[in-house]
Amino acid sequence: FFLALQDHLAVRDVPCPRPLATAEGHFWRSLAGKPAALFNCLPGACIEAPSPAHCRTLGEMLARLHLAGADFPSPLPNPCGHAWRESTGRTLAPLLSADERGRLLAELDFQAAQDYSSLPRGIIHADLFRDNVLWLADGQLSGVLDFYFAGADSLLFDLAVVANDWAADAENLAALLAGYGNLRRLTSAEAAAWPAMRRAAALRFWLLRLEVRHHPRAGSVVTIKDPDHFGRLLQRLCLAPEGLPR
Repeated sequence: FFLALQDHLAVRDVPCPRPLATAEGHFWRSLAGKPAALFNCLPGACIEAPSPAHCRTLGEMLARLHLAGADFPSPLPNPCGHAWRESTGRTLAPLLSADERGRLLAELDFQAAQDYSSLPRGIIHADLFRDNVLWLADGQLSGVLDFYFAGADSLLFDLAVVANDWAADAENLAALLAGYGNLRRLTSAEAAAWPAMRRAAALRFWLLRLEVRHHPRAGSVVTIKDPDHFGRLLQRLCLAPEGLPR
């Protein structure tokens, strides 16, 4: 799925690593007795402090990705979608402090009451953090990496994931949304769902990091990241919901 998706997007000018097919048209091959996939190498480097110009460019690219994925056949569902968040959250809750447990259970109940069924759906990247985007020195976006959380879900969820990592202030958020809206205008239902969806995106990454903390996988190479960052973000979004900039 992931190899076929990246090939599909790369053909449609989304700057992601493209898997190199064999002469027989297969993406998998054997190297040193193991299955392997080869990709083209993209130039550029990640940035830590994006400007509004970066955010606007990224918003346009995200909309291009969503539009390019619209005709991808038989996509897998988002592996960390609502069902995963509900199940993982309920499993983790007894392991948390009383304060964290209360906030988590309240958010799970809140999200269970939301109806996102009318929102436009399609292929989403679902993990488009700053370390998954490459840039050239002139500000050109040169690469989108790491599609291994990709799947089908509400397109708005993907935009919320990006906003939560890239848009630390109102200026960057406005630029991100303006860039996205240049190619794909949000519906009125999406605008109404925006505050709740930003909370859903923050919840997803809070849970991912809590899971790594409390259920580490033996032998896995995993970068341990602080779950409290997204716990605090979720708390802020609950206390001060942010609608779309006017």
